[in-house]
Amino acid sequence: MLYVVGIGAGSREGMTVAARNAIERSELIVGYTKYVELVKAVFPDKEYASTGMKQERERVEFALNEAADKTVSLVCSGDPQLYGMAGLAYELSVNYPDTEIEVVAGVTAAFSGGAVLGSPLTHDFTVISLSDLLTPAEKIRKRLECAADGDMVIVLYNPSSKNRADYLQKACDIVLRYRSGDTVCGYVKNIGRDGQESRVLTLSELRDTSVDMFTTVYIGSSETKVIGGKMVTPRGYRNV
Repeated sequence: MLYVVGIGAGSREGMTVAARNAIERSELIVGYTKYVELVKAVFPDKEYASTGMKQERERVEFALNEAADKTVSLVCSGDPQLYGMAGLAYELSVNYPDTEIEVVAGVTAAFSGGAVLGSPLTHDFTVISLSDLLTPAEKIRKRLECAADGDMVIVLYNPSSKNRADYLQKACDIVLRYRSGDTVCGYVKNIGRDGQESRVLTLSELRDTSVDMFTTVYIGSSETKVIGGKMVTPRGYRNV
């Protein structure tokens, strides 16, 4: 049995009951090194195996192989469907026909970070990763243009790294073709973990802000506003 588990932000409070139950039932926990460390703090007595970045296929193959004769949890931050290992687990499962897979949903950073900022995702929104390791840069640019033109709130994952220091700035430049520099934006770093930081700011200010891979960025729509210091996108209930 292989559970593909979304652990949310990784803290005890951020895990769903279903996620905790799956991990409790598992004999082995497999995951990216950082996420295994987070789970180990909550479940110190479990057996663990971890791999680093860019070893996703090896990690999932190992978990599927181990799940042939034991119950395994393959842990992912947030939700395992959103840039996680759920899809890859199913893709590779054709070689392990006797292994049952169950995906356990988790709270993705878009929502947990949104709650920190206020309620930026009350209306339509899109999630886009700025990492071009697996997606061509031109396709990312096109998606940003379409989302900006459609006036949706945009949530950016993987907004920057040492090798991609200017990616957020470039993304903001694309959105600025469609939206005012005063558009309400926000970001949350280390959501639900030690060192959590958040800020509500304008799109122009966001363009010149330095962030990292552990930061989730929110670019508001034309309707997003600041209410009591919080980032809020109304849905229009007051107008019904």
